[in-house]
Amino acid sequence: MKISNNHLIYLCWLIAPFLAWSQQNSKKAPNVIVILTDDQGSIDLNAYGATDLYTPNMDRLAKEGVRFTQFYAGAPVCSPSRAVLLTGKTNLRAGLPNNVPIPERAEETGQYGLPTEEITMAEMLKDNGYSTALIGKWHLGHRPQNLPNGQGFDYFFGHQRGCIDNYSHFFFWDGPNKHDLYRNEEEVYYPGEHFSDLMVDEIKGFINNQSEKPFFIYWAFNAPHYPYQGTPKWLDHYKDLPTPRKEYASFLSNTDEQIGKVLTYLDENGLTENTIVIFQSDHGHSKEARAFYGGGNAGPYRGSKFSMFEGGIRVPAIIRYPKEIPANEVREQLAMETDWFSTVADLANIDITGLKVDGKSLMPIIKNAKDGSQHETVYWQLGGYDDTTAQWVVRKGPWKLIGNVNEPLGEMKQKQIPELFLVNLDEDIGEQNNLAETNPQKLNELLQLHDVWLKSVRDEMNK
Repeated sequence: MKISNNHLIYLCWLIAPFLAWSQQNSKKAPNVIVILTDDQGSIDLNAYGATDLYTPNMDRLAKEGVRFTQFYAGAPVCSPSRAVLLTGKTNLRAGLPNNVPIPERAEETGQYGLPTEEITMAEMLKDNGYSTALIGKWHLGHRPQNLPNGQGFDYFFGHQRGCIDNYSHFFFWDGPNKHDLYRNEEEVYYPGEHFSDLMVDEIKGFINNQSEKPFFIYWAFNAPHYPYQGTPKWLDHYKDLPTPRKEYASFLSNTDEQIGKVLTYLDENGLTENTIVIFQSDHGHSKEARAFYGGGNAGPYRGSKFSMFEGGIRVPAIIRYPKEIPANEVREQLAMETDWFSTVADLANIDITGLKVDGKSLMPIIKNAKDGSQHETVYWQLGGYDDTTAQWVVRKGPWKLIGNVNEPLGEMKQKQIPELFLVNLDEDIGEQNNLAETNPQKLNELLQLHDVWLKSVRDEMNK
């Protein structure tokens, strides 16, 4: 059959829009969704060893991406961990040594939140053509310049403070009791609707409105942080578990279910292939009274929220990006919450060399399981810039030194813990044996590393 020139012209006219669309989308920057759960225990999903939980959607991310087994939160409490995630810096360098107080107490403490001069992941991506949204928990400051819309987010739906009741959307602790649900800077009311359902609706709506630009969504759950408020469906599912595991598990599986709804929405809209999904817990599980003194599980690790033992800072962490990242693989190298900032920039082809972040792109170890960790020595400090009172850690290789140890034990009586606690994690993953007295040479080496690092941080912040 002979095709005339007119037919060729007509065919070219028909397929030209498709070719243009195909070329545009093949070059389109990846979408980014960062999922941060709140107070989730170190092994509390099936992919990390939980046997009494139902977490198929978190596990789906692990099966379709890369799971890290030695991944560390930037801090064992909420605000500093979130500052680390959004800036790629340690919380001290990001200017947030501790949890942000409620706004009624900000002036007396002088702590107003994440400093506005810090460049957030949202600002980095927005400056490079992204639409940006925060859905969920903020907890990084309450003045207009410190709220999400002042820190790089085009759109915000969620609560400003540390935690809310998921049905009334009132701030849950440390009065005055206050309704805390906002769309951007406008207070909004959805009494009786579960916060997790509202978040999913907001995420779908935001994605649906992005036809031209790539999108960045920071999805910060208020779960499984207390108050434990799993839906009746999940409370019934776990009815045979003892309290508080039952209440914790029901809230966690509700969280997993909501993640699944968004993953399905990406599938249905052809967005899965070109969307980076990052998943992490902000730190270990809580043993606070409001959490019934437990519920979460750190497995073989000692410690929990507020503690620098492994159970307070070693967390589940996963990245899925079908276009660039292998599926169903595990990486055992030490990696840090600071690293997400650099990894996202790397995958989005954004130059951040001028920002002086502490994190490193994880792509070298993702691409090659035999590569060593990007970090030779890592540091933490929580509570202030004074290491005589703040809890701090330095880790080099398997050797880890904790200063001013804190170990919440729930209803159990507090143990007597030495001021300095030295451990070799290769030989003692449960951190039971303090080697400070028997290894003075290693103790002094790590003390010197900590002193040099802290001095450099203080010098930088004083400028």
